[in-house]
Amino acid sequence: MDNTVGSLTQYQLSIIIGSILGDAYIRKIKGRKDAFLEINHSIKAREYVDWKYNALKNICVSPPKKRIIDERRTAYRFYTKQHNELSALLNLFYKNKKKIIPSSLVLNPLILAVWFMDDGSKTRKFDVYLNTQQFSFADQRKLLAKLRDLGLRARLNKDKKYYRIRFLKESIGKLNKIISPYVIDSMKYKLSYDPVET
Repeated sequence: MDNTVGSLTQYQLSIIIGSILGDAYIRKIKGRKDAFLEINHSIKAREYVDWKYNALKNICVSPPKKRIIDERRTAYRFYTKQHNELSALLNLFYKNKKKIIPSSLVLNPLILAVWFMDDGSKTRKFDVYLNTQQFSFADQRKLLAKLRDLGLRARLNKDKKYYRIRFLKESIGKLNKIISPYVIDSMKYKLSYDPVET
């Protein structure tokens, strides 16, 4: 049975690309025509997973399900159907089964918001990070350039032996302004509001 589906909307594509930059994975099963997307988060992010599912449900097989990983960890995930546009994204964002950053990537506010909801974090000192340790140093430098295109300044910050993106203080307010309209209520705790700035 062919479970491929029609075209994706720009809204759906933005959510998918933001998810790829974060925790999602695109895979292709040998012998199948097209790739599919897996969205997989902790059960604590259930509302967020449900939000993604509702945006993509017309290309999904079934609603999100719980999966017990071990006695302390429970995941909440769903899969899409095969899709030719997911195959195109697989070719863009993966090389030798490893995520890469294509030069053609253009960030928009929704992509950035989803990426931030997936991988954003903050410290008590109001430092704001994107946990990009999965990407190579060269690809993280590309991401810094893509953020500059949105007027956001950031640097690479060494976290133990890996690097991640840290926003400069003067860009945090602008980051919030760009992504806040898209950040769902259960993820607003990730936003950093420095009392000195507000």
